[in-house]
Amino acid sequence: MRLVILSRQPTLYSTQALVKAAEKRKHHVRVLDTLQFDIRVSKQNPELFYQGEPVGAVDAVIPRIGASITFYGLAVVRQFEMMGVYCLNESQAIARSRDKLRCLQILSRHDIGLPPTVFTRQAEHINACIEQVEGPPVVVKLLEGTQGIGVVLAETARAASSVIEAFHGLDQNILIQKFIEESKGADIRALVVGRKVVASMRRQANPGEFRSNIHRGATAKKVRLSPESRKTALAAARVVGLRVAGVDMIESKDGPMVLEVNSSPGLEGIQKATDVDVAAAIIEHLEREVTPTPRKTVL
Repeated sequence: MRLVILSRQPTLYSTQALVKAAEKRKHHVRVLDTLQFDIRVSKQNPELFYQGEPVGAVDAVIPRIGASITFYGLAVVRQFEMMGVYCLNESQAIARSRDKLRCLQILSRHDIGLPPTVFTRQAEHINACIEQVEGPPVVVKLLEGTQGIGVVLAETARAASSVIEAFHGLDQNILIQKFIEESKGADIRALVVGRKVVASMRRQANPGEFRSNIHRGATAKKVRLSPESRKTALAAARVVGLRVAGVDMIESKDGPMVLEVNSSPGLEGIQKATDVDVAAAIIEHLEREVTPTPRKTVL
């Protein structure tokens, strides 16, 4: 296969893991900077140029699009789709996952467990919203936050009001979410590829910290998912429309609850914690889904 990995940083662990897995299986792979594409829209002839030159024949694309370039990255993925190229995660699915509120709304509609959550822009509604999620304490999240950035635990109503007003003052959209105390600073990351959970790990926050992101210093170890957690992870990826997803869940007295569905999950933490070659599983999935064909036309 002729593969393209969309990544701004070719040296990142996840990107390199995918390159090595693809080359090991004798595929031709290129890592292309998402922002170096030019998109040409014309009647019945969508085209992509990379650094001024036609992209050439491509069988499949693996999008690794950072949150900061979501808009342009989605435009590039859409153009590949218009050209008939298989994209591991489609543009609409990536967009759904990046909009945290929309993602939660979709999960809720499909009866998937999630922490009670409120979205508001009215400062005078804050106290009522805190009560609606059975707080305080509550978790306040930026809609655009990543890797634990923009996530605050507010212990009191006054603290929550101050944080929310500060975020609104910066014209940031936020979510107010119930704090699930019994999770004890731990969450589970399930890595879904196709219709299978290929790896899962439990991340434990450091003492005094409630955010269990690896980038925040959390520790991780392999975990065996319960049937309910496995079912939840697969359902979450499916309803959002992602073929590859990192589904973050917490365990509560009401069962597993989904915190987030990530369309470009990092591979380093989960591969090292579980000793599972997730990158190889992704390439194998592409082999099952894509039939390389000779292309006469320049893409």
